[in-house]
Amino acid sequence: MQRLLDHEEALHQPEWVRPTEGEPLWPVALAVVAAAGLQLAVPARLALHPRWLLPSLVLGLLIVLAAVKPANVRQGSALVQIAGLLLVIIAAFANAFSAVKLIQELLQGKAGDNPTALLGVGAAVYITNIIVFALWYWAFDRGGPRGRAHPTGTPPDFLFPQMTVPELFPDWRAEFGDYLYLAFTNATAFSPTDTLPTSRWSKMTMMLQSAIALLIAALIIARVVNVLK
Repeated sequence: MQRLLDHEEALHQPEWVRPTEGEPLWPVALAVVAAAGLQLAVPARLALHPRWLLPSLVLGLLIVLAAVKPANVRQGSALVQIAGLLLVIIAAFANAFSAVKLIQELLQGKAGDNPTALLGVGAAVYITNIIVFALWYWAFDRGGPRGRAHPTGTPPDFLFPQMTVPELFPDWRAEFGDYLYLAFTNATAFSPTDTLPTSRWSKMTMMLQSAIALLIAALIIARVVNVLK
């Protein structure tokens, strides 16, 4: 009888606190491919060398993810968890390298005098920065996709607005698109918008993302304005 009552109580809980089959991985794969493509679009002097290293690693890890089926099994696989974290780390390291090199060139006045090229490079690094931090948020919030599929009562690291009104969103759960939106708004507003960080690591990570985005945008705009004078 108690087991039946527990089951009924679980059914009335919002989906983000119930065990689920897991999240779709294809949006994550597309985001990683986009980040790798943007890395290939930046000038060679700003990219991690050798140039083929990042695309090769991304392709290999994506093959690992695609080889384990079905989707709900992939979510519970430790191999997939490790592969996903490696993808995030590789993409983050490559983007950090490009961002640091770009900031150095801008501060030293070596970024060139072509405003179109400057804006293009800045946009590539800026967008990759959004994708990378979206991957970080997705990979670590409440233990990552594996932890969210099998919740243990761990408080959320990011408080999405749907969580505060579960009666309106009983079937809602955070997926990669929500973390991408979080990263985008944090990079453009330089502060939380509708989603609040609740843990210290999430606050520090959002602060780091805002600082990088602000620095890149400010330096690029200042350089372009200076060139156009």
